[in-house]
Amino acid sequence: MHIAIAGNIGSGKTTLTKMLAHRYGWTPRFEPVDNNPYLADFYADMPRWAFNTQIYFLNKRFAEVVEIAKCKETIIQDRTIFEDARIFAPNLHAQGMMSDRDFENYTDLFDLMISLVKLPDLMIYIRSTIPNLVAQIQKRGREFEKSIRIDYLQGLNDRYEAWISTYKGPLLIVDGDRLKFGNNPEDFKQVTDMIDAKLFGFFPLDEQE
Repeated sequence: MHIAIAGNIGSGKTTLTKMLAHRYGWTPRFEPVDNNPYLADFYADMPRWAFNTQIYFLNKRFAEVVEIAKCKETIIQDRTIFEDARIFAPNLHAQGMMSDRDFENYTDLFDLMISLVKLPDLMIYIRSTIPNLVAQIQKRGREFEKSIRIDYLQGLNDRYEAWISTYKGPLLIVDGDRLKFGNNPEDFKQVTDMIDAKLFGFFPLDEQE
């Protein structure tokens, strides 16, 4: 199976990916953030580096999806190719940080790629408000994320909500503000109970009574 976790910057995707991989014995695939040679430049000068950064992510994500399709293990993926194309690139274009020419080129490439892959067996979307995202970003203390603007995060959140409202595949929405799965075992159990119900048809005993 292919399980994917979607969510804005700071929503807890990586934390949840690690926890679910350990809980179910799934093989994790993490977002290639620290190795992206463009990311620090991008946060310092978004209009200059937006196209380069998004092409890097799209390339890595497509290669990953192709590998996952061939894999016999259950893979849990931290962020998806759909987010790059439906969230981040359109947001940069709308904010004037990616030119029409670059965005059209990017979109044509994505459309070709996406015609060759299928939707994940389950998409887990972590929904979070801006204050919660900001708190999480500050907590993890990545130097290159300190310059992220609130309006940039808000633009991403709006696009996430628009995208997820039209998503056609199997979907599970986790309330990232309410469920502190990284720190609270009971909250994490609520998440795994929902996953069990979606994937395996299992329900907690108190729901069966």
